[in-house]
Amino acid sequence: MVREPGSPGSPRMSVDPYNISPTMTNVFIGISGLIGAGKSTLAEKLAKRLDLPIFKEPVIDNIYLEDFYKDMKKYAFPLQVYLLNQRFKQHQQIIWQDIGGVQDRTIYEDSVFAKVLRDQGDMEERDYETYLELFRNMSNFMQKPTMIVHLDVTPEESMRRVEMRARGCETGVQLEYLQRLYKAYEEFIGAIAKVIPVIKIRWDEFRTVDEVVDRIALEYAKLANVRTVTFE
Repeated sequence: MVREPGSPGSPRMSVDPYNISPTMTNVFIGISGLIGAGKSTLAEKLAKRLDLPIFKEPVIDNIYLEDFYKDMKKYAFPLQVYLLNQRFKQHQQIIWQDIGGVQDRTIYEDSVFAKVLRDQGDMEERDYETYLELFRNMSNFMQKPTMIVHLDVTPEESMRRVEMRARGCETGVQLEYLQRLYKAYEEFIGAIAKVIPVIKIRWDEFRTVDEVVDRIALEYAKLANVRTVTFE
């Protein structure tokens, strides 16, 4: 159950209406978006600005990622199970610490990648069903984030950023794969917004963290469903 602002045990926030400077404590913010969307950059700056711990995506220590992009069919299932396990541990750590946090990609997004891999024939149906059952079992023990901030970036811009940052483990990323992910993300955001508040930001151009934090604080006070936040 998502706690409403002001309810017992809910995240606390204060905003000065004349000089907007939000402070939010015990807030669990998930940053979502395509590969290369800019999640890590925003998550780090957001965590620093709000004085919250950051929980980074397990990329550097990922023992499957590089092999996965070379042979998706062979490594799709073990990669997804590995990521699910890592993110579950991270998710529970955020809840147990009870001081909030900013998470670079949530556990819920793993299902987006698994579905795309199944749909494009790189994950067998039985493996996909096993993955979903594992995810559902874990979900029974998870408290939902306070909100998800979704960075909406086109597949083409995502591809450009992936190429620009030139991570060795991402050399196999293809535009077609990102296009499928983008479509799946659109469906995911529409569904997850029914149970977790979502702020959707068009992120083809990077914005300052102050703009984003100020807007998040204001939107959070009235958030009930998906809001597409546009910066002029």
